[in-house]
Amino acid sequence: MDTAAVEVTDLVKSYGSTTAVAGLSFTAPRGAVTALLGPNGAGKTSTIEICEGFRQADSGTVRVLGLDPITDARALKPRVGVMLQAGGVPTGARAGEWLRLMAAFHADPLPPQELMERLGLVSVARTPFRRLSGGQQQRLSLAAAVIGRPELVFLDEPTAGLDPQARMATWELVTELRTAGVGVVLTTHYMEEAERLADRVVIIDHGRVVADGGTDELTGADQELRFRAAPGIDSASLLSALPAGCRVEEFPGGHYVVTCADPQALGPGLLATVTTWCAAQGILPEDLRVQRRSLEDVFLELTGRDLRES
Repeated sequence: MDTAAVEVTDLVKSYGSTTAVAGLSFTAPRGAVTALLGPNGAGKTSTIEICEGFRQADSGTVRVLGLDPITDARALKPRVGVMLQAGGVPTGARAGEWLRLMAAFHADPLPPQELMERLGLVSVARTPFRRLSGGQQQRLSLAAAVIGRPELVFLDEPTAGLDPQARMATWELVTELRTAGVGVVLTTHYMEEAERLADRVVIIDHGRVVADGGTDELTGADQELRFRAAPGIDSASLLSALPAGCRVEEFPGGHYVVTCADPQALGPGLLATVTTWCAAQGILPEDLRVQRRSLEDVFLELTGRDLRES
């Protein structure tokens, strides 16, 4: 059996003079969660829609469970679940009726009632889709995507608008899908979600892959010292007190990060140096800690910190 759930090779998609996807390649394994991350306008949506068979690529190849998502659409539909961030459900459809209808299209569906209980939808089973809250609509769309026991599921922002309890229930369900051997391709703007769930992370920007690997591989073993203080401290003075090869960066809100070329420098001695310097300057550092770089740090380093218009 082909071990890849999704294989994308040299994918190109343009809209008029705008190139949304510019030679993008990645692989999403079966039995694993692959997070496709990128800023707005990076090309995520176009890539996923091509993989789902909703759009035609200009060039390149896409294989989903070894098949072409457009020419083999009929064979793929029973094997692939798709959760859209918005739309896809008739506004007048009652939640329970819609899920039972989705179950009827599959040979061996998950029990609709159990799935509704799992995702906290029993109390709104008779409520039309248009009257559901945004979080309830998200959970119903998730239930419809997985009810057919798919081999692969595409999840577009699955926890957008969910409260912490619903988000945790969604994470548990995604983890169970992976354990059952299902391939999951996930798009999300929550870096914590990607770091928590993903076995593989693909970061794209301007239609190209800028990073591809496991979370630990991308974040690395490097650590950094972080603390909060009043904005605008004398970073140059602090830097002069630190060992050679260290760097001090200030981020909005009075967040400071100290990194060192020599990982051994990030120890008790550096903590003492920073706290001593702060005391001499009359600065009280808050939330002082040494930690590994997060996925969000890597994402911002690769894609920049400027706001995107779309």
